[in-house]
Amino acid sequence: MNKALEDLLDLLDLEQIEEDIFRGESRSALVPRVFGGQVAAQALVAAGRTVPADRPAHSLHAYFLRAGDPGAPIVYTVDRIRDGRSFTTRRVVAVQHGQPIFHLSASFQTYEEGLEHQTGMPSAPDPETLPTAAEMLPRHLPSHVAERLVEARAAVDLRYVDAPPWASVGQPREPRSQVWFRTNGKLDDVDNSANHTVDSLLHVCLATYVSDMTLLDSVLLAHGRGGWAVGDVVGASLDHAMWFHRPFKADEWLLYDQESPSASGGRGLGQARIWTQDGQLAVTVIQEGVVRVPR
Repeated sequence: MNKALEDLLDLLDLEQIEEDIFRGESRSALVPRVFGGQVAAQALVAAGRTVPADRPAHSLHAYFLRAGDPGAPIVYTVDRIRDGRSFTTRRVVAVQHGQPIFHLSASFQTYEEGLEHQTGMPSAPDPETLPTAAEMLPRHLPSHVAERLVEARAAVDLRYVDAPPWASVGQPREPRSQVWFRTNGKLDDVDNSANHTVDSLLHVCLATYVSDMTLLDSVLLAHGRGGWAVGDVVGASLDHAMWFHRPFKADEWLLYDQESPSASGGRGLGQARIWTQDGQLAVTVIQEGVVRVPR
């Protein structure tokens, strides 16, 4: 396990300051605000800490309300909306400087047998045949930008199947992208005491963290824009939804298959599916974000 992954796990290990109230730290991102995937993952940790371990998360719905301040802690307040026989619902509000910056609703369910089917997994090359971010990014970005991007994503081994948006500026492409990802280290030795996230919740929260990294790339591809890394668009996440269909491990290869069906009104929509390497549909993700061309 590398140092960046250890630091990320520390970020997800929230401090409980009162019943149903937790505090998390932040770290600098590529832009002068808290990375949205971090806030979403921490909020899901807070919700999960109030739910029995035998009820894994099956969905979340969230809104990004204000830009987070990376220099200040974030307080997460959990509202225990419902504890039913099969389902548990939690609402989380993330607050900084006295103002809400993020809302999340999450649902958890006890395991049960039921109808079973899934669509087929799309084709994709073996992730081990693809270049790492450290190998690929310097080919397409100025060295100082590539270094910052590699550092920001160092906890995750993320490999693009095709060239990312900043590698094809001015060349519109099909609004679809694929990346393989896994944590940069195994999670078998993570401490699962009362002060740490339990196994299933940890893997789900890590996937939530990664899900905000590349989902709007497909919007950029449709218009030949390089995105936030090269500054030819201004963007931010607006809302985010995830459905967790089947168990998975975030330290094993996962295929993030993403596309954009629409962009309008200064907003772009991304939708995606996350697959295990053996073809199991694990997660569905939908996100809308602000995507504006600077004047």
